[in-house]
Amino acid sequence: AEQMLELRRRAQDAVAELESSPRGELVIAANEATCIYVLPKVFSKYRQLFPAVQIQVLRSYGARVVEAVMENAADFGLTQLPVEEKRIQVVNIYHDEIRLIVPARHPLADQKSVLPQDLVEHFLILPKQGKTRARLNEWLEPVEDELRISMELDSTEMMKRFVMAGLGATFLAVSNCGEEMAAGKLRAIPLAPEPMVRRLGLIYRKDKALSKAALGFIQVVLDHVGEEASVGR
Repeated sequence: AEQMLELRRRAQDAVAELESSPRGELVIAANEATCIYVLPKVFSKYRQLFPAVQIQVLRSYGARVVEAVMENAADFGLTQLPVEEKRIQVVNIYHDEIRLIVPARHPLADQKSVLPQDLVEHFLILPKQGKTRARLNEWLEPVEDELRISMELDSTEMMKRFVMAGLGATFLAVSNCGEEMAAGKLRAIPLAPEPMVRRLGLIYRKDKALSKAALGFIQVVLDHVGEEASVGR
């Protein structure tokens, strides 16, 4: 039944391609932060160019974004790189930086950078899972037995709220904290000795035939996501 529904959707999209204005449907898989900070402006611009294409968002996390694309539950995914799946085509979109996020009056707020040893006296709020958590585990390994982990959360917004409430420091992409930093509520401190750079990619199946609507989505993402990311930094 699922195969029949997928074939039906492909057939509808193919027929729609015969019309002057592309129609059909695009399903995009992405995590919460990407849905909030990347996709709204992308969708706004895309709707201007392709008003007859229906867009759906499949909120997913980490490896589940790749699975959704591989299972044809989503046409595209936006996820942190690298992606190991060989049957996936990856379009590099932009990069930003994972930093320590603290309240403006936190004892570490004025530091130019932080080492793992600087954090042992402070409560931490960590992402529950995903590529960022794996990289943080590696970075924090020298002091893992001394860490004071107060919470593990899977929501960027919750992590920011709890940091502003004074419940601990966390680690987030700088582009996800732009408004709070501009308002003086949060500070972002680079990790040392090397910055932790995060790369975001647009992914889709290599064997997937791309419609005009799909190609247009790729172009809109390339034109606008990189621009937004540079503004966020």
